[in-house]
Amino acid sequence: MEIVAIIPARYASTRFPGKALADIKGKPMIEHVYQRVAMVEEINRIIVATDDERIYQRVRDFGGEVVMTSPDHQSGTDRIAEVARELECDLVVNVQGDEPLLFPEMVREAIQPFYQEKDLPMGTLKKKIEDEEELTNPNVVKVVTDNQGNALYFSRYPIPYPRNEGADYFKHIGLYVYQRDFLLEYTRLPRTPLEKTESLEQLRALENGYRIRVVETGYNSIGVDTPEDIIKVREFLERQADNVKTG
Repeated sequence: MEIVAIIPARYASTRFPGKALADIKGKPMIEHVYQRVAMVEEINRIIVATDDERIYQRVRDFGGEVVMTSPDHQSGTDRIAEVARELECDLVVNVQGDEPLLFPEMVREAIQPFYQEKDLPMGTLKKKIEDEEELTNPNVVKVVTDNQGNALYFSRYPIPYPRNEGADYFKHIGLYVYQRDFLLEYTRLPRTPLEKTESLEQLRALENGYRIRVVETGYNSIGVDTPEDIIKVREFLERQADNVKTG
């Protein structure tokens, strides 16, 4: 099976412009993400998809493969679809460019169901919520699934409603795996009512009747949305280095 990972990376960001190039221990964040994905043996090729010349050049500088895309895309999914149109592969993995602490095992977990189910169109990950603050934070997307692990719904609201005690809650991890042909079809579909309401593009797939397999992971990572998040990542890597020295 031919699997290509595409990392969408744009320079413009409302809360943190240029975050793909933010320095983390002497390397731009996008290089950390690229190196993490490179640890996944199942991935045959890694491509950064950007609309910015500065990001393009930095990726070239560290020896990564990078493609310039249209500046008019409204989402990272549209950006990777532009690249995927020119590829011959079976699966496309959408790895967010702001996940410098991505565990390679998370990519493997998301890919695994596609080996057993050749007709599975799309997959992603979920992580059990342990922090009450995450449950009520609308920026942390929640997901509920059926008995086969397929998504029933994604929401910024805590779901299911806690009428009774004892329910487990899961947050959505924004790493996606697509059948290449489905990805191209999916990005041609018009935006749907629930997608617009929640501002969650994965709902477009559910509203059109497509399955999304959601694999539970035990791993967590720190996504970078603000400059403060970069500080958290640096501190994490410093603690990790200290543990290696003292271990």
